[in-house]
Amino acid sequence: MGAMSGSIPWYTMMVLHKRSPFFQRVDDTLGVFHTHAVAGVLGGLLSGFFARPNLLRMMYRSNRYGPGLLYCIKDRNLSRGLRQMWFQILGALFIIAWNAVVTSLICFLISRIVDLRMKEEELDIGDDAVHGEEAYALWGDGEKTPASIRKHMRIPSIGRRQK
Repeated sequence: MGAMSGSIPWYTMMVLHKRSPFFQRVDDTLGVFHTHAVAGVLGGLLSGFFARPNLLRMMYRSNRYGPGLLYCIKDRNLSRGLRQMWFQILGALFIIAWNAVVTSLICFLISRIVDLRMKEEELDIGDDAVHGEEAYALWGDGEKTPASIRKHMRIPSIGRRQK
């Protein structure tokens, strides 16, 4: 699980993201989709696949949660393993739907106060320059950009968004 949880999200971020026209249109600078969504779904599904019966009995007193699919294949009781995988898939779908709804609501509410994205001309200058900072300035060796350079840039207000 450890090797897969590191390599598969990395592969989706570094290889599939560059090849997919859909991902090319998504502004995911920090790779949040790959590090949280891909890794989270993968971890949930692999937990259902590798769930050890003795650990499940220790954690849950009932037999409601079956062993992982791998152990059911060994015991030739495939239906219990598939049932557990179904629980894992339903759990992942619920989390995806919950995150989509709640994140959309939060973004909508925040967009009523401030812009969610910087203007294109500000992005061309760079996020650090807009704020008058230098990236990776360590031990006080970074200098603030003089105000005369920054004065033409508009910093969004905290008031209600203009239409």
